[in-house]
Parts: sequence; structure tokens; C-alpha cells
Amino acid sequence: MVAAVRVWEHQYTLFRRYWRTRLMAAVLQPLLYLVGIGIGVGTLVDRNDDVAGAALLGDVPYLAFVAPGLIAAAAMTVGVQDSLWPLMDGFKWSNAFRAMAATPLTPAQIAGGVALWQLTKAAIAATGVAVVLLISPATRSPGLIAAVLFGILTGLAFALPAGAWAATRERDVSFPVILRFGVVPMFLFGGIFYPITQLPVALQPLARATPLWNGVELCRGAVLGGLGVGRAALHLAVLGAYILVGYAAARLAFARRLVA
Repeated sequence: MVAAVRVWEHQYTLFRRYWRTRLMAAVLQPLLYLVGIGIGVGTLVDRNDDVAGAALLGDVPYLAFVAPGLIAAAAMTVGVQDSLWPLMDGFKWSNAFRAMAATPLTPAQIAGGVALWQLTKAAIAATGVAVVLLISPATRSPGLIAAVLFGILTGLAFALPAGAWAATRERDVSFPVILRFGVVPMFLFGGIFYPITQLPVALQPLARATPLWNGVELCRGAVLGGLGVGRAALHLAVLGAYILVGYAAARLAFARRLVA
């Protein structure tokens, strides 16, 4: 564990050069979503006297429905983006991981340190959104603390598999494809802006299998209440499966790449 922290420290040292812009983005981006969609679109939605539509949203203002899901979405976006090109850089351009492997550090320890840094970045992203949610009385809840933890797990559920994939690549051709046809559709159809029951029936099981939907449900339930133990356990089991498989795949990919 101590060796993995040394790898984390390397990533942190680099982060200190640009932490201000990252922290600003972690707060400013969710604030824009909160104002533009939660308040802007939410005003139109809340004016509608559709009783059935209000019931679908859990009889809460639209801003309160959308905002908690942004915690999971921010962690997802940061988790994926920071696990593609930065991971390839460590193997191919800066060769930072190869330099680490030339020391007593093992590939497994390097992979563990990278995972710790991915957890840190997910925590920054999730906390940034939670700070913004404190502005609105509709989302100012003690459950934000649990939502941040759920957001971190969501970020890891994306970051670890993405990092494992990046560690096997020699070119970054597939990375934009992952963002455009993976991350963006999940952001739009993962239950943040409307219940997934509004999707075509054939797509609903696919949405339920994604780590984002499970993370959104956990964050929303934590902030707004009503998250039962059974539901929480199921969502956590899905996220845990992605994290465990992703971490195992990352360790294997690091070992193959750095030992060869």
C-alpha cells in the first residue's frame, strides 16, 4: 500500500501545477447545468400540471430530480477522460510508468497507485457538484455526504475499466469513440434528466446495466431520501462488480505492458 501511495504522490505532484483550473471546472460546470437545465428547463416542467408526470419525478421539483444525478455524471466524465490519454501517456509518450517499473515498484503497485489517483479525481469531481447543490434548498441535504461516496464509486466503475483498456492500446483511435458513443449516450439516457422508464422498453435493461444509472439512483436516493436497503445493495453490487473486474483487468494489463 505504501508503494502505491508513492505512485499517487507522483500524480498529485503533477496535479499541483493545474489544480486551480480543475477545481474551478469541478464547480463551474455543474453550476451551469444546475442553472441551465435544473432551473431553466425545470421552470417549464414544474409549470405543467401533469399529475402523472410529477409522479414520475417522485413529486419533487425538476431541479431536485436532476441535480443529484450530476454527482454521478461528473465522476463518470472525469473518470473516463483521465483514464484514457493520461494512461497512454504513462506507457507511450512520457514513459512514466516504465520509469516507475525500473524501480523496485511492481506493475501491481503501479496499477494500485493509479487506482488511488482515479479515486481522488472522482472525489474532487463529486465534491465539486455537491458544493454547488448546497446552493439550492431543494438539494441541501445531509445525504449529500453519502451521495459523494456513491459518486466516487461511480467514477471508479468507469475509470478502472477505461484505464485497463487504455493500458492495452498503442494508438488512441478508440478513445474519441468511447467518449462519443459511450459516455455521451449514457449521460443523455442514463436516468439523469428523466426516469429510464420513459425509454423504449428494449433499451431499459441496457440502461439498468450501466454503472451510471446505478450511480444516479444511489445519489438521488441519498439526497432526496427513499433509498431502501435492498435497492442500495443491488446498485452497490453492480458498481462493485465493475470496479473489481476493472481493477483486475488493469493489474493484468499493467503487468503485461511493463514486464514485456
